[in-house]
Amino acid sequence: MNYQEVIESARNQMGKYCRTCIECNGKACKNQMPGPGAKGLGDTAIRNYDKWREIRVNMDTLTENKPVDTTFRIFEQEFKYPFFAGPVGTVNLHYGEKYDDLAYNSILVGACADAGIAAFTGDGTNPDVMKYATDAIRKKGGIGIPTVKPWNIGTIEEKMKMVSESGAFAVAMDIDAAGLPFLKNMTPPAGSKSVSELKEIVEATKVPFIVKGIMTIKGAMKAKEAGASAIVVSNHGGRVLDQCPATAEVLEQIVKAVDGSMKIFVDGGIRSGMDIFKALALGADGVLIARPFVTAVYGGAEEGVTAYIHKLAAELEDTMAMCGAHSLKEITRDMVM
Repeated sequence: MNYQEVIESARNQMGKYCRTCIECNGKACKNQMPGPGAKGLGDTAIRNYDKWREIRVNMDTLTENKPVDTTFRIFEQEFKYPFFAGPVGTVNLHYGEKYDDLAYNSILVGACADAGIAAFTGDGTNPDVMKYATDAIRKKGGIGIPTVKPWNIGTIEEKMKMVSESGAFAVAMDIDAAGLPFLKNMTPPAGSKSVSELKEIVEATKVPFIVKGIMTIKGAMKAKEAGASAIVVSNHGGRVLDQCPATAEVLEQIVKAVDGSMKIFVDGGIRSGMDIFKALALGADGVLIARPFVTAVYGGAEEGVTAYIHKLAAELEDTMAMCGAHSLKEITRDMVM
């Protein structure tokens, strides 16, 4: 099964909201929610996509002709590629009833681990979502990253017990999910966390802690102060705040401010191996891709996920070779403009 076949199959499997575009750019669905759209005018998701297109790569083939190595190492784990699947929740509402979060996470975690990468898993109001996600990660020897929403502290403690039992090599919190209505309306209150509150959560966690949803230097410094091992430069795909800058626009300044003190991932509109190359050239250690992995699961389950990973990998390898980078460490800022 190739990626084109995955797309064609997905068109018959997705619900009424997702248009199953060949490349997910936010322009067809705009602000369609429920569905894969973004908040307000849908501007942020579109801007995420467009800003990666504006960055150009500098070809240089006057280099030694040797194989390209895409090996990615983080938190004492080695992966084939520097991209992971991002967390997605409530797939049956937004993408169609073929899968619920439980089945989706199970397919995604296993297929990603088998293909040499890791999946961030979603979270939800149904406790079984985290249970099944962490079970799937446990079955794959801890290769997966549970993403816990910024619930109240009691709920977080319950979720973290499941994370610990899974043996996951890292855990994440999508702090930008504070803008989601179901968190705002919770009792006791959930949502935004102060630095001291986040530090308490990080200190109680025995594995590297990743803070997802950082869009400013100030936010990155707060995550560092709280003890995060890594951050994800992310605006939640535009789903929590309209009129945000694109992640490609803020990534480089955050990288410079962090200065190697934390690992940095980035997401938002990254759709190809060439986009991955651009993000690494701007200083990211790795990237996350979310919406297209949903299409891959709906279009071909494990086989669809594998096909999409192979597509991204081939594009990344080709771009590296044509720009004179034979390993991830050899990707430098002057390779993009």
